[in-house]
Amino acid sequence: MAAAAAGALLLGVSACSQGSTTKQPEAGGSQSSGPAHIKIAYQQWGPGVVMKNFLTGVKTEYEAAHPGSQVEIVPVVASENDYYTKIQLMMRSPNTAPDIVYEDTFLINSDITAGYLKPLDDYIGKWDQWSQFEDTAKGAARGQDGKTYGVPDGTDTRALWYNKQIFAKAGLPADWQPKTWDDVLSAARTIKQKVPGVIPFNMYSGKPMGEASAMQGFEMLLYGTKDTLYNFDQKKWVVGSQGFKDSLNFVKTVFSEGLAPSPKDALSPNMGSKVGTELLPQSKLAIDLDGSWIYGNWLKSGAKPWPQWSTVLGQTAMPTQDGGGKGKVSLSGGWTWAIPAKSKNPDAAWDFIKTLQTQKNAAKYATDGAQIAVRKDVASDAAYKSSSASTQFFTDLVSVTVYRPALPEYPKVSNEIITAMESVMTGQSQPDAAAKNYDQAVEGIVGGKDSTTTQSTGQ
Repeated sequence: MAAAAAGALLLGVSACSQGSTTKQPEAGGSQSSGPAHIKIAYQQWGPGVVMKNFLTGVKTEYEAAHPGSQVEIVPVVASENDYYTKIQLMMRSPNTAPDIVYEDTFLINSDITAGYLKPLDDYIGKWDQWSQFEDTAKGAARGQDGKTYGVPDGTDTRALWYNKQIFAKAGLPADWQPKTWDDVLSAARTIKQKVPGVIPFNMYSGKPMGEASAMQGFEMLLYGTKDTLYNFDQKKWVVGSQGFKDSLNFVKTVFSEGLAPSPKDALSPNMGSKVGTELLPQSKLAIDLDGSWIYGNWLKSGAKPWPQWSTVLGQTAMPTQDGGGKGKVSLSGGWTWAIPAKSKNPDAAWDFIKTLQTQKNAAKYATDGAQIAVRKDVASDAAYKSSSASTQFFTDLVSVTVYRPALPEYPKVSNEIITAMESVMTGQSQPDAAAKNYDQAVEGIVGGKDSTTTQSTGQ
């Protein structure tokens, strides 16, 4: 991490050392005072070019409407967790801070606490398009102080993707509807037995995959039990829960029985890209616990065009542990366009964000980027709704979805979840021991036993 941080600082200095070409306009205005040089930092991960192409198109549109302005697109080439580290290093100094940063919603409160982000309320109050955004999306961009720190560009849900052709070879139904964790494990075991050479089941786990392991892997399990990470009624973090141990036991089962990729492969930082561009398109993976956006790889504009994906793959909801509660579970996240507190051109940056989030541009990115729309006028657009065979399925999961506790402590808690998963998947720890270590670590992170509880909010 230290090496990554040092590299990140060099990247930030080299990519973002050019200063503003204009005098700083007055803060809070909705229009820039003249031509400006603005820099936009985003994550460039894997071979995908959807975001790059989208930003390039908006840059052309913006510069044509603002003669003399320059928009510099700064791709941060990194895995997810390394991206977070790099942009935080960049935002520390006005010499390296971009003017716009692509910010994951779960980091907003921790980055506010660190002083990295600028509140956008003065801008939003004068923007007639803010009413088009769904309230849940607005809430995800809101800090604990009640102020808004980002403009969301989409959300997502998570479920099980499965290969119907592999299922047919294994004698499993094309319309697969697992009701419990045991149903998922049973299907994976059947595939291992009857279709050798295929990975039965993938769930992200371990440190290299970062937040994907915590959210798409572990929390998709935990929130299918009777337990949660945080008790919002008591305002305390949950420790000592049976659901946490049961979730780790599931991780142990899939890796110890050889139902998942080998720990060596699973611990590759490129595993997410490999799943989307190799394992699924090449029918080497039967079941994948993953996000709604993954099909973006297979569109004409994606990293691995695959026209047959909509007939080869099916989607089904991840069931709860024993079929209780709502019967199915999903986790949702999302990203926002935020303005760093040390941006040299915040007004021009806001003008660019408004251009990013016109109805036309928002619809284009939601379609090309395989996002669930957060603008009401995009969500109701006929072209968007028919843009993918899976759009309606993943949109319907919003009714059961859960959001991470986006509190300042969460990134550190998430890291402890990933540590516990990795120790279990590699056989270094048994689930009970890993859960105990997690509990002790969380107590240290959140301020002691008084800030924890053994009672979850439940389902």
